[in-house]
This record gives sequence, C-alpha cells and structure tokens, in this order.
Amino acid sequence: MFLLKPFYAVRHNTPAWRYIFSGKQDTITVNHGGFFLSKAEIFKPKAAIFDMDGLMLDTERPMVKAWIRAGEIVGWNITETVAIHTIGLNNDDIRRQCMKDLGDDFPYDKFDVILHRLFDEEFAKGIAHKEGLLDLLNYLKTNRIPMVVATSSSTKSAFNKMKIAGITDFFHFAACGDEVANGKPAPDIFLKAAEKIGVPPGDCAGLEDSSAGLKALAAAGIHSIFIKDLIEPPAEVLAAVWKRLNNLREVIPLF
Repeated sequence: MFLLKPFYAVRHNTPAWRYIFSGKQDTITVNHGGFFLSKAEIFKPKAAIFDMDGLMLDTERPMVKAWIRAGEIVGWNITETVAIHTIGLNNDDIRRQCMKDLGDDFPYDKFDVILHRLFDEEFAKGIAHKEGLLDLLNYLKTNRIPMVVATSSSTKSAFNKMKIAGITDFFHFAACGDEVANGKPAPDIFLKAAEKIGVPPGDCAGLEDSSAGLKALAAAGIHSIFIKDLIEPPAEVLAAVWKRLNNLREVIPLF
C-alpha cells in the first residue's frame, strides 16, 4: 500500500505525484496517464564507500598548514593553493602535481620527509571527526550495511589515522593508495573497495569531498555523495554528483 499525494513539479513543468511508502518519499512524474520513477530518486545503496581525509576526518586543514611550514623549512614559498591541488591524490600523483606547480628544481624528497614528520607530530595530538561521522557509522553498523574505506593515503598512514581517530573497529576493509596502479581520478581504488566488500559498484554509494574523488566515483559507476570540506569542485564535476549534503549525518536517510 502507498499513498499518492499530488504536487506540481516546477523543474519539469508537469503535474507530478509524491508517494509515501514505508516512510520513504520519492518523486513520480505523470506522463500520459502513466507513472515513471527516476532511478536516481528511488536508488537505495546496499553499501557505503568512504573517502577518509576531509570526508570522515578533519585532517586536510592541518595538512595544508604543514605544507606551508615544510616549505618554509626547505626555503620555498608554498601557498595554500599548491597544497590544495594535491587533495585526493596518491603519493605518486602528489609528487607530479607538486613538481608541476613548483618546478623541476624543487627539493621534493627533502620536503616530503619533513612534511610527513610534521603530519605525524600534528596527528599525534589527536584527529577530529567531521560532523555526524559517528552517527552515520553507528547507523550503518547497526543496520549491517557494509562499509569500506577508499583512500589515497598509504595503508600504513590510513590505518594510523583511523586508529588515532578511534574508528578502526567500524571498518573490516580498506582500499588504500598503495594497493592500486592508478590513483583518483581513475576509478581503480573505488572498484577495489567494492570488490573487497563483495558489492557491485552500481549498488554502492561513495562519499567524497574532492574533485579527484568525485571523478573517480563517476568513472567507477558508483553513486556519489559530495560533502564539501576545503574544495568547491567545478560545475562539470558536480553535474555528475548523485547527492550533495552538508554533513555526514544527513547521509543516514539515504540508507
């Protein structure tokens, strides 16, 4: 049984109906007497794939500060923009982007050692959660919805940050940057994550905050949920996003 409730769909300039079924609401457009449901409207994810930095954990702001400080130590003026260009990338792609922005004479290896030392010092103080993280993780765990991490960070770095943040017990699986040949925006890491939990990519929802991550989700055929941290992606990237939300707590009704 479901209840049909009329309303007017301004976007499509057509009469439409809203039905309520098991407490859920979706849009049904009326066309020549027939009801048509949009797949995007009725999709219910069977699993959740989480990015880590900037999505679950508030690590990107301190990381940007560390980039600037490490630059000062090696005698280079590294701007916030340079640091932000690397968000969502794996270690190899970060090197390439850094050399592109700063030039071939930039002492990347020396800089990288200092940068990761600064990261370790900062994260040892503790890592804050993004808004609504524990609410969402507890909801998914209680309802036995599979969860997996897909992060550009190395395996060692990823599990260290999750341990410090106290969320390791929520995740039995993670796909990390050193496990795939091609990092985001290639789809490899999200396909690997879906494979690890045994759920087809098209049945998953992927949560991201970066342009590279959103492109990777689109390429993998995974419904994307965008929650902004430091970056506002280009319009063409946002056009492929399934849902845009303000925080992780708002994700709960989608499941």
